[in-house]
Amino acid sequence: MTERVEIYTDGACSGNPGPGGWGVILRYQGIEKELSGFEPATTNNRMELRAAIEGIKALKRSAKVDLYSDSQYLRDGITKWLIKWKQNNWRLSNKKPVKNQDLWEELEAQIQTHTVNWHWVKGHAGHPENERADTLAREAIKDALKSHRHR
Repeated sequence: MTERVEIYTDGACSGNPGPGGWGVILRYQGIEKELSGFEPATTNNRMELRAAIEGIKALKRSAKVDLYSDSQYLRDGITKWLIKWKQNNWRLSNKKPVKNQDLWEELEAQIQTHTVNWHWVKGHAGHPENERADTLAREAIKDALKSHRHR
């Protein structure tokens, strides 16, 4: 039987671009694990992608995953746009390069051994796990700002 895991992700940025953070809640058989991290100079979309990548990367073995995010960019990118981007050699229909290609490729590689159902949840609408992932991401930004000041 394949393991079922819930992953809740969020990314945040102070300025866009600016210091950014990501937060993840993993839930498996009633046990929760929280992850977070930051980058000193990034964008909100990169942090949304990073949260999904890190959440999936944390899985120890193949799983059925329900991944919840308030990012339509993340959900639509992985479920609708990725195939066409690759067919077009990572170009948009207007011939411009796809932004965040490195992270899209990393995300695609991470999901290969899993079955992922991508769920969009409305952000800041009282969804408890989404709110917690948002808090983790925002706390990570504070860490990014602190570490930047201490250089």
